[in-house]
Amino acid sequence: MTLLLVALGAAAGAPLRYLTDRFFQVRYGPAFPWGTLVVNVAGSFALGLVLAVPLGPGVVALLGTGFCGALTTYSTFSWETLTLARRGEIVTAIGYPLLSITAGLGAAHLGGALAQLVS
Repeated sequence: MTLLLVALGAAAGAPLRYLTDRFFQVRYGPAFPWGTLVVNVAGSFALGLVLAVPLGPGVVALLGTGFCGALTTYSTFSWETLTLARRGEIVTAIGYPLLSITAGLGAAHLGGALAQLVS
């Protein structure tokens, strides 16, 4: 049953990641990975919310492991950082991971704090 819940959450998170990335690429072009940055920060916020409230293990599997796990992407983040470096965009290749990690940690903390405030 848990495997099915993870798969259901992933079935919603992965397409949302794809659509978000396409949205930002159409509007801002492929020069900077805005879509990946947005999904990683939003997913960190959502996971902070999910893990800070008392939820059953099935809901955590659905929303945390499935949805947030499929929404966020470490592999794409890593590949995009390497691509920026290979293109010689060194400042961006250093700034992008710093911004992603800082914003992701802040979003996770904010999500957890918000969840505790309302629960």
